[in-house]
Amino acid sequence: MSTELNRVYDRGHEYEREYGNCAQCVLAALSDFFHVQGDAVFKAATALSGGTAGMGDGNCGAYSGAVLALGLMYGRERKDFANPRKARHASDLARMLRSKFMKEYGGVTCHDVQRKVFGRTFNLQDRVDYQAFEEAGAHTEKCPDVVGKAALWTAEIISNDSLDSSLGSSLDRSGKESEH
Repeated sequence: MSTELNRVYDRGHEYEREYGNCAQCVLAALSDFFHVQGDAVFKAATALSGGTAGMGDGNCGAYSGAVLALGLMYGRERKDFANPRKARHASDLARMLRSKFMKEYGGVTCHDVQRKVFGRTFNLQDRVDYQAFEEAGAHTEKCPDVVGKAALWTAEIISNDSLDSSLGSSLDRSGKESEH
């Protein structure tokens, strides 16, 4: 792993420790690294943390934030809404990220990640269980590591895709065959 990519891990980790909201922290780290602005997307990610609204049974917020970042960089624009091919490349990259989550955590839900990282799941809506979650290192080490990894894996996917595109062996960001 390059020093440059280590920085995106560190930034995601730092943001999660300091501010919380795993989805937004991944987006912020990737935005800092790739200089992509998406304030509306950042704002829209607010309720995705903790398995969507802190319920745990939805996608991990770090995973959701990373998928949103891929969509922001490679997704179909409104002017291309009628062309489903324009969405293909972002989905291909998101599947790569999903594979990394499956290998590391055995799933993509917040509860899947909790089970792997903590050895159990938590009801984040229950005050006592939430306190146990925090005492187990949720926002000091465990979730910051998940956020850092999600940011790192996404940065690797983007960097590898950019390299592949420059060599002419991939689709370009518009979803069309590269002409290299």
